Amino acid sequence: MGKRGKRYSEGSQLVDRLKLYDIDEGVQLLKQSASAKFEETVDLAVHLGVDPRHADQNIRGTVSLPHGTGQEIRVVVFAQGDKAREAEEAGADAVGTDDLVEKIVDGWLDFDATVATPDLMRSIMPKLGRILGPRGLMPNAKAGTVTMDVAETIRSIKAGQIEYRVEKQSGVIHAPVGKASFDGHQIKENIQAVMGALMRARPSSIKGRYLKTIAVSSTMGVGIRLEPQQFS
Repeated sequence: MGKRGKRYSEGSQLVDRLKLYDIDEGVQLLKQSASAKFEETVDLAVHLGVDPRHADQNIRGTVSLPHGTGQEIRVVVFAQGDKAREAEEAGADAVGTDDLVEKIVDGWLDFDATVATPDLMRSIMPKLGRILGPRGLMPNAKAGTVTMDVAETIRSIKAGQIEYRVEKQSGVIHAPVGKASFDGHQIKENIQAVMGALMRARPSSIKGRYLKTIAVSSTMGVGIRLEPQQFS
């Protein structure tokens, strides 16, 4: 393991690695330990007691953060005709069909989210599945990004809607919940929004512990463990 930086070491001295913090204290510590010279993103990592190999436990969905992510979200839309015009009017950053597919195949990935109308999924999936799938950028009906309501979906994404999904190998969900420059209550409410969505998504087949571990950290900061029971 490489040598940790001075700021990380200073921040780690504030955090008890063995303690499970309540959300208010955890957020306060996160803000104290975030000292990078750039605006750090706040990441929430939740280890779920699920087996993603089972379809009903492959947790995936969307949630609207009440205070947004703190960054401008670039949205690409696969649509044609009236739906393409709706997408453009709603503020999509790029709209197209085959031309847009070929642009992405050629290496363009300067976007954060994708939306597609259902009629185009069959034509874009063969070419883009292997490119966008591993990056979590493929339009998905379960996440609400395969839809005829493209305008409302675009507005929701740009207003702070994020997609979450469990990693198949680890059972962990990572979600951005704002910036370290946010007020403490804004970070707290964003975390609560994600945790509320995860609790609502709990499969009925789960008999053991659903929330195994929860940690919050800034880009360059230390992980701060939160007490799972406060979200149950």
